[in-house]
Amino acid sequence: MNLGPFSVEYRIETIKPEQDAAICRVIKTVGAEFNAIGDGFGPSDAEVLNMSRYYKEAQNSRYLVGIINDQVVGGCGIAPFNQSQTTCELRKLFLLPQARGLHLGRALTLDCLEYARSRGYDQCYLETIATMQGAVALYQKLGFRMLEHSFEGSIHCACNVWMIKDL
Repeated sequence: MNLGPFSVEYRIETIKPEQDAAICRVIKTVGAEFNAIGDGFGPSDAEVLNMSRYYKEAQNSRYLVGIINDQVVGGCGIAPFNQSQTTCELRKLFLLPQARGLHLGRALTLDCLEYARSRGYDQCYLETIATMQGAVALYQKLGFRMLEHSFEGSIHCACNVWMIKDL
């Protein structure tokens, strides 16, 4: 159990199949909030419907959910970028408004980065959109640096912010 700055308790755990519908709702709700729905945006990826099926230790990937009062309020994942053995991708960090400002996004991201290091990745890549200013600021604070364009093989053509961090 962790406490955010306003004494709100949250916990982080690896996603379970029974949490797939809840994180799908979170991702699609937050995607709509930031006009990030449709082709080229993460909330439209097929994996969003069954996150627990797509993120597996055996595939060097993991998806974490943040829980407040037994409700899934956000999540974040890590997986190989385009089958790479050395570069992973931070994926689908989405938080409902009530989960923002509690350092939950930071905690989820740090857990994912630690997992990436433990799996031998050298770099972590991510894609987002400029209107998600809080996320971009978080990534910069955690040492991600801006790139001029997406990595070759990216499927999120609608994203306009690309970042990388050496692990």
